[in-house]
Amino acid sequence: MALSTTIRDRLQTQGYVDVDEDTLAQVAPWLRWSPSLCTAIVILGTALGSEWVLWALVPFASLGALFSRHPFDYLYSLGLRRLTGTPPLRKHGAPRRFACGLAAVWITATGAAFAAGAPAAGYALGSVLSAVGALVSITHFCIPSTVYGLLFGKPVACEERPA
Repeated sequence: MALSTTIRDRLQTQGYVDVDEDTLAQVAPWLRWSPSLCTAIVILGTALGSEWVLWALVPFASLGALFSRHPFDYLYSLGLRRLTGTPPLRKHGAPRRFACGLAAVWITATGAAFAAGAPAAGYALGSVLSAVGALVSITHFCIPSTVYGLLFGKPVACEERPA
């Protein structure tokens, strides 16, 4: 199985730069796992207008920002990976952790809007966040990782780094 240049570039933007092509091709679909689960919960919380559903997701997004693996990745690593026979997911780089941190703040704000009795703001924030999450879940194009690259430089593989 081979990756297109576009998908490879998008995954590199998220920080997956020191992963061989074959391994990355095998795990690429599973790199959508955590963003997809988070997006589904954001969609549910937004549709229900529930700050509690949204706020329940904040610790998971925050842990994804603080550590090199998202908590939802462990569902894959401890269970699904064994069923699919695919390799473990690689550690997340700074761009993907940045995206999780931004998501944690955004989810908090969305929940706060609902809690404050501002449902229009909650629905607007939740809808945009859902669209951003759906984009990375479907296409691997991560807007926050792209922003990270613009602010701090796009990640490069070890062999491409200056000595």
